[in-house]
Amino acid sequence: MDYSQLIAKRKDRFAELEDAVGDPELFSDQKRATEILREHRKLRQTLDLWENLQATERQLEENQDLARSDDRDLSAMAAEEIPALETSLEQLRQDIQYALLPADPNEDRDALVEIRAGAGGDEASLFAGEMLRLYQRHAETKGWKTEHLESSPSEVGGFKEVILKITGDEVFRHLKYESGVHRVQRVPATETQGRVHTSTITVAVLPEAEEVDVELRAEDLRIEVCRAGGAGGQHVNRTESAVQVFHLPTGLYVRCEDGRSQTKNKEQALQILRTRLYERKLREQQEAYSENRRSLIGSGDRSEKIRTYNFPQSRITDHRIGFTSHNLAAIMEGDLGELTDQLQKSEMAERLAEAGM
Repeated sequence: MDYSQLIAKRKDRFAELEDAVGDPELFSDQKRATEILREHRKLRQTLDLWENLQATERQLEENQDLARSDDRDLSAMAAEEIPALETSLEQLRQDIQYALLPADPNEDRDALVEIRAGAGGDEASLFAGEMLRLYQRHAETKGWKTEHLESSPSEVGGFKEVILKITGDEVFRHLKYESGVHRVQRVPATETQGRVHTSTITVAVLPEAEEVDVELRAEDLRIEVCRAGGAGGQHVNRTESAVQVFHLPTGLYVRCEDGRSQTKNKEQALQILRTRLYERKLREQQEAYSENRRSLIGSGDRSEKIRTYNFPQSRITDHRIGFTSHNLAAIMEGDLGELTDQLQKSEMAERLAEAGM
């Protein structure tokens, strides 16, 4: 497919953004500045990708010509490089297709990952703890930073609920596929007869809201401080460090008590509230589209069973795309690359088809 017209439009838009970035008044409107800088960075990446693709095409043509040379040594050297150039070119063409699709403005945002134990009692809470570790290990391999915002530990060492903030490059783009119901099948440590039990947890990956996305008005909030009830030593038990925030128009409620500081707990509670309000707004926008135009992959539907982890058979299956891997041990250590790659390919195929590309 000839992408030259689409690239020409991107170049025109990039020139406009270059002028906007150079405007000394840009940061007088913080929301506009954030949007312009984000679009400017993404467009630069797309145009750099296009230049790389063209250079690789030229290099491949040159090597193909040299491979037909009468000089045997030169011909052999050129022919030896052709397979790698062809592989690189195939990948670059896929990348440019994806880059030219209408951008999802949330892809390069940080994310809040909310993990909750579902059916299965203690076993579900233990699996919630293992999934928390999985996402923390995965973040380490990607060079992302993690911050534990809030949690409700279970009596057996897992979590009834835990919220993790992950910061880095394109976090939401890679983790958005994790939203949904995760089902685990295994023999619990407490099972004396070796029977396999089935438990579930829910994961919600939310693009972190910025202050410019959601305005929290003081008159819409009721903020209460109280004594923390969880573990944390004498300091937590003696002081009113826990913070509860109620959003009156929606009825949303957030409580944070993990931090030692009341100020820190308040900041975290407002951050979580802002992100949940932003997610609600995005969900309402999604629901405005007809069902047959909205892919289930990455839709963030928390009620959808997306994946099964079968420990006796060391098998993991993603039900949205029918993909099965027997690399369960590595995945539980944070290696989500294989799953994410397959989900991204499937989503891109659907988006390309919808865009007629």
